[in-house]
Amino acid sequence: MITVVGSGPGVGKSTLCRSLALRLAEGGERVDHFAEADILTRPAFRDVAAEFGDGSGVVRPETLLAAARAYVSAARAEGVDVMLTDALLPFIPSLVAWGHDEATIAGVLGALEDAVAPVRVTVVFLRDDPATALRRAVEREGRQWADWYVGKLNSSPGTRGVHDLRTAAEHLAHETELTLRLLSTSRWDLVVVDVTGRRAAEVAEETWKALTEPASRETDEADPEAGAAY
Repeated sequence: MITVVGSGPGVGKSTLCRSLALRLAEGGERVDHFAEADILTRPAFRDVAAEFGDGSGVVRPETLLAAARAYVSAARAEGVDVMLTDALLPFIPSLVAWGHDEATIAGVLGALEDAVAPVRVTVVFLRDDPATALRRAVEREGRQWADWYVGKLNSSPGTRGVHDLRTAAEHLAHETELTLRLLSTSRWDLVVVDVTGRRAAEVAEETWKALTEPASRETDEADPEAGAAY
């Protein structure tokens, strides 16, 4: 599994996922590209969508874990070679927004590692200055999107201090530090790609090289099932 996350909106996660999906497919891999919006429609995440939409806007960690387990199980059963997810696992932005502290999020991450095993997971983290990335997102999506984004954060229990783009950028900087700190001690592989001032093609090429280096694609010989899906 390759899961692409980043410093916030506007860092190029979706663009990179499309590039990786195309390149993997051209290489003969059977790819399941899980787009960011798919969380509301994928069967494995039906309970996640139901809990989120029940009025609370919050999903229990147990529900997230069950959904991730079901998704991986179904993909492996269908013969998928590479699961490529856009802003999905490890759910850290959502867990922060829902008010969970670092210790709880670390516990969820550990349980998530167990839930998706034996699949090997590589997290690609696109790092940019959050304020710059937000400006890029606003330029692309418009002011109405900016108001929606700030309002979404402000309405969540863990991010009520966000009330404009400046405080949103401050929150994303804190979230970036937390995410990288937690992932650096996880059992998953972590690839950090700095995207500031770089074209999408450059980012895609650097990411591809990091993913395809021989050391990064070794199969765990102690577990012959580990290579069944990436």
